[in-house]
Amino acid sequence: MKKIRRIILLFLVGLILLVTFYAWPRLPIITGFAAKGMCSGVFVGHRTPQSISARELSFFPISLAHTTVHPEDSSVTATLLGLAKRKAIYRSGLGSALIADMPEEKIRSQAFTLPRPPFDPDTVDWPLGSVMPDTLFPGLQYARLDSLLHAAIDPSGSEPLKKTLAVAVVYNNVLAGEAYAPGIDKNTPLLGWSMTKSIINALTGLRVAGKKLKINGPAPVPEWRKDKRHNITLNSLLHMTSGLKWDENYFDISDATKMLYVFGDMYQYAVSRPFAYPPDSVWYYSSGTTNILSGIIRYTFRSDRDYKTFPYTKLFYRTGMLHATIEADASGTFVGSSYSYATARDWARFGMLYLNHGIFSGDTILRPEWIDYTLSQAPHSEGAYGAQWWLNHNNKLPDAPDDTYFCDGFQGQRVFVIPSKKLVVVRLGWSMKDFDFNTFLKEIISTLPAQ
Repeated sequence: MKKIRRIILLFLVGLILLVTFYAWPRLPIITGFAAKGMCSGVFVGHRTPQSISARELSFFPISLAHTTVHPEDSSVTATLLGLAKRKAIYRSGLGSALIADMPEEKIRSQAFTLPRPPFDPDTVDWPLGSVMPDTLFPGLQYARLDSLLHAAIDPSGSEPLKKTLAVAVVYNNVLAGEAYAPGIDKNTPLLGWSMTKSIINALTGLRVAGKKLKINGPAPVPEWRKDKRHNITLNSLLHMTSGLKWDENYFDISDATKMLYVFGDMYQYAVSRPFAYPPDSVWYYSSGTTNILSGIIRYTFRSDRDYKTFPYTKLFYRTGMLHATIEADASGTFVGSSYSYATARDWARFGMLYLNHGIFSGDTILRPEWIDYTLSQAPHSEGAYGAQWWLNHNNKLPDAPDDTYFCDGFQGQRVFVIPSKKLVVVRLGWSMKDFDFNTFLKEIISTLPAQ
């Protein structure tokens, strides 16, 4: 009997230690993820809590969190077994942010009204607007393409397997096909996760063209001027070769998860990371690096309002991305690493901007040389990465052309650009475990006219 009691006691002690030293520190990250995801999904994506819980928040351990939506003050709270309560709030013009180490009143005071788009999309032709042309390309297998796109969506009422929310294909600048999961349509903004990094590429390119930033000069970060980090350039940051110490792990306590779910000022957290390697000597994918870029962009503006409207007036509205939102953290800096919402059509438009070498509907938004720079291989990335865009030079997609490049987001968000095929392919979802991107692209390419 004493032996059994001793075993039970040891088990209880072990359980207490497990909860204290392993589980407890992770609970606020779990509930923070749930609160932020639900808040943005409801108030930015305009979706039902049931849809978000069943999809984006359905994986372990996030599924353990309980979320409550508070429409009266545009907020969401999340707990796990009644513990580790976290709150996220929605701010007009800036999206949602977690309450962390800053007062809620200060965060709410950042809300502002975005400028209205300069046109009604229902009266303007594609791609700037939503009026579709009658163009039909000889040789394009429309029926087969439509079948492929709908096959990427799990049938209504079935067990989710491919877990796709939306797919869209643009061929030769015309929307050739699209398909949506139940409850999602052409007007539903969906989270791009790290595809936001490629948006930061565009915003950086605009500031470089406006002579507000220099690619090869020292990055304008005051905290780095008097230590080993002073040699980090904008080029190093864009190519993910800054040499800063960083841990990019989304499934545990890491620099990435602490930045996103513990600290209100993500830029300040990222720039505080110490020197680890000489700049440009090591390639390492880092969400912190992109939030440093976002903060650098912010401080090129004299007015904070000019900064907040900049992505809309200079990028989104000029490309017809009228449903797009880039969210800011609690300090008001855009979370360039992770938090942008846009419809499948909007993401396709973004891909078209790069497909057409920075020109959209006759408007030169990004300089052609910026697109060339974007596709320059990051040192030591083995052909996998450019400047905030992924490349296919490492043959990760063996059945896609070598000139394929793409935005890549957590849970399988993708915008593929294939210049040699005049093609943009978008896939948005909540998992990529059972979704084969290589086969998907191969089959889509097989429906195109012979070249």
